[in-house]
Amino acid sequence: MSALGSGMPYPRERLWTGFLWAGSLLVAAMLLWPLLIVILEGSHALSLEFFTGSPSDAGRSGGILPILVSTLAIVSISLAAALPLAFAIAVMLTEVCRPDGWIATAMRCSLDILAGVPSVVFGLFGLSLFCRQLGMGYSIAAGGLALACMILPTLARALTTALEAAGEQHRVSGAALGLSKPAVLCSVTVPVALPGICAGLILAMTRALAETAVLLFTSGYSDRMPESIMDSGRSISIHIYDLSTNVPGGMPNAYGSALALLLMLTVLSAAVHWGTRWMHKHMTGASQR
Repeated sequence: MSALGSGMPYPRERLWTGFLWAGSLLVAAMLLWPLLIVILEGSHALSLEFFTGSPSDAGRSGGILPILVSTLAIVSISLAAALPLAFAIAVMLTEVCRPDGWIATAMRCSLDILAGVPSVVFGLFGLSLFCRQLGMGYSIAAGGLALACMILPTLARALTTALEAAGEQHRVSGAALGLSKPAVLCSVTVPVALPGICAGLILAMTRALAETAVLLFTSGYSDRMPESIMDSGRSISIHIYDLSTNVPGGMPNAYGSALALLLMLTVLSAAVHWGTRWMHKHMTGASQR
């Protein structure tokens, strides 16, 4: 009886299936290995005092509360500055410009080029514009604005893709019902595109949280509690870099800070996901009534 007649897969298919399983397990192991190391090494440093205390002895002991506050302030400023601009660019590309026109082509090409620029270049740009010419100095505000310039191309492309994926039929249906373009955008396109917008926002937030080079030039190294956004502030990525490279004996707290960064990323991503899900349900239900 042949292999096909007996219902058994061909040997070549079995080999291919085994190859795919082996590749999948290898990729999963490569992703989980560094995560497991950070969890095992960093769990020893985590405690209530670690999250509520200030660094001491160059970060070898103490906590990371001022680092967390500075990080959240920098990321909040970067998202607050980049999100409206990225949304405006996405609306321009999907609702105003012709998709095959030279303006849309030039804007897409510019965004792709900017998205590929190394982060250290954005750091030098932020140092020149925000820190020196605008007189912000090494501050949380300068770091957040420089970070906004870096994540803007990625966020704009993600929002553009999300609005395009909402589908032309929704726009045509809205126009057929006599709705204006802004009404169709707010009542139909944006609610449908919210899951894609959420994915782009999480991607930008992840990159902002993990960025180091831009903030080295703009936000400074100070590890004390900031009193305003014009104070210098050390992000958690810079704190990990400093402990692991410049501070002998700083590796335990570096692993602890890395694990805290992962926890912060998980909590913020879950908050954005659930917030977007609630908005999607609320806005879609409102549009259906």
